[in-house]
Amino acid sequence: MDIIKTPIEGLLVLKPKVFEDTRGCFYESYNKIIFDQKLPPVTFLQDNQSHSKKNVVRGLHFQSPPFAQVKLVRVVKGAVIDIAVDIRKNSSTYGKYFKIELNEHNQTMMWIPEGFAHGFAALADDTVFLYKCSNLYNKASEVCLSWNDPDLNIDWEIADPIISEKDRQGIPFKEYPGLF
Repeated sequence: MDIIKTPIEGLLVLKPKVFEDTRGCFYESYNKIIFDQKLPPVTFLQDNQSHSKKNVVRGLHFQSPPFAQVKLVRVVKGAVIDIAVDIRKNSSTYGKYFKIELNEHNQTMMWIPEGFAHGFAALADDTVFLYKCSNLYNKASEVCLSWNDPDLNIDWEIADPIISEKDRQGIPFKEYPGLF
């Protein structure tokens, strides 16, 4: 597995070794021994899966401490622009974001540590997105930042996004109290 550092400390892109032949392909999306050797220690407690239509934008979500989560995310089917925003108050990249296309063909994954807001924009109908999370969901700890906050200036690459009511209620980044 190749582990690629991004410009934001701790945020990683993972490219598994893919075995392809005339039948299709196979790869390990998670192997505890390899992950324990190459990545910060984590125990995943919950898997989440979403199904989205093209142009759906989900995010920017995170769980505040003590329910903060490390996430390992990937696309099973379809394609997304995946976004992670650094919300660690003392980070040199506080308020900066990283984006990457994850899709069913590149098998690329993203490792998102605690202290990041996360979201994605579906680029294809029937996109299936999988999250491995290091902590259980806690509704009282959920925070949603405004997906279209001008201070973050994220290019979601979607002309006419479909946004949930919950995500329309996201708070502006400058109102975020800096919990990390």
